[in-house]
Amino acid sequence: MPSPRSKDRFLYFEHIVGSIDHIHEFVGDMSFDEFISDRLRRSGVERELLIISEAAIRLGDAAETLCPGQPWHDIRGIGNKLRHEYDGINIELIWNLVRDDLPALRKSVTNTLNGEGK
Repeated sequence: MPSPRSKDRFLYFEHIVGSIDHIHEFVGDMSFDEFISDRLRRSGVERELLIISEAAIRLGDAAETLCPGQPWHDIRGIGNKLRHEYDGINIELIWNLVRDDLPALRKSVTNTLNGEGK
């Protein structure tokens, strides 16, 4: 895939931040047990993770250049897991990703959008 134009790059970073915000709206202060039992919210989280993954794919190598220090390979890969291994998804892994990893990704991408990256 060709490298996205500069304007598009920032749009994809905005999509990542927006999806992270939606995920946090979906889960709020839910417990892990509540998350497990709420298929609608789990499905919403998975959809937003797909968007994050696709935006990272569209960013290509620009993601690493403009917003270093994030596991971009893994971020791209979660989409494949959700699409192709949907019946074997580890819900605890998704939960930990939401609680532990997405806040740092959001901060890093937001810094990039604000010109504070690199």
